[in-house]
Amino acid sequence: MSLKDILVHVDSSREAPTTLAAACALARDSDAHLTGLTVDRPPEIPGYAAIEIPASALEIIQAQRKQAADKAREMFDKAVAAAGITDRSRWALAKGMPLETLSLRARYTDLVVVSQSDPEQEHASAEDLVDDLILVSGRPVLVVPYIGAPDRIGKKILVAWNASREAARAVADAMPILESAESVEVIAVEPNGIGDAPGADIAEHLARHGVNATASKTTGLDIEVGDVLLNHIADSGADMMVMGAYGHSRMRELVLGGATRHILQHMTVPVLLSH
Repeated sequence: MSLKDILVHVDSSREAPTTLAAACALARDSDAHLTGLTVDRPPEIPGYAAIEIPASALEIIQAQRKQAADKAREMFDKAVAAAGITDRSRWALAKGMPLETLSLRARYTDLVVVSQSDPEQEHASAEDLVDDLILVSGRPVLVVPYIGAPDRIGKKILVAWNASREAARAVADAMPILESAESVEVIAVEPNGIGDAPGADIAEHLARHGVNATASKTTGLDIEVGDVLLNHIADSGADMMVMGAYGHSRMRELVLGGATRHILQHMTVPVLLSH
């Protein structure tokens, strides 16, 4: 089993080049086809206001939209050429709302790659897009940190394991990448109620797929699960993490906090999430 079809969201943000580079590297290493999708979102102009807007203003808006799409395509073309995958890549432009458009296109692929939103920038809609895409697309989502990613990803992987449905789904979705990794560590954080050797069962399952997997656990810590995982990434040198997303409702995580929300805000390596 291997990745054959990867979709990457390409926009004109400053995070786009790092996300494109990560998607190209993954496509190259997996011998997969890469589609770069730019979504041209129509301006939200109330009907009562549209008739008051002069034609010249509408032409300016249209020109700006075209300029953004052209910039996205130029970035995509340069990235696939640098990665040497021009012959198995294509760029697509779709008009519509980003979430609905990306979700639909994602269902025809093995993996969708998007950018983490930059917390220093005021575009909360980008953060909401990542959250919603994870929940509704039905496909694994690889989120690339806005600070960038290693030149090679998916070689030393950390799997966050709590024996939940979401974690099991993430492991299954990530199997093509896990099978080609050099090493995989399954870590269970405060693993109450999942056996005497938490993580050992899923590590054994991975081993049967030819994955070089080990299991570890952490207990008795006074810090949040998300921080434990981030610290372990730093200590282990992992270049990717795999985890289930939103085992609790997103609203609960927004109010009370949770590992998914924390990781999405503070990630340091690409994270593959499934719901």
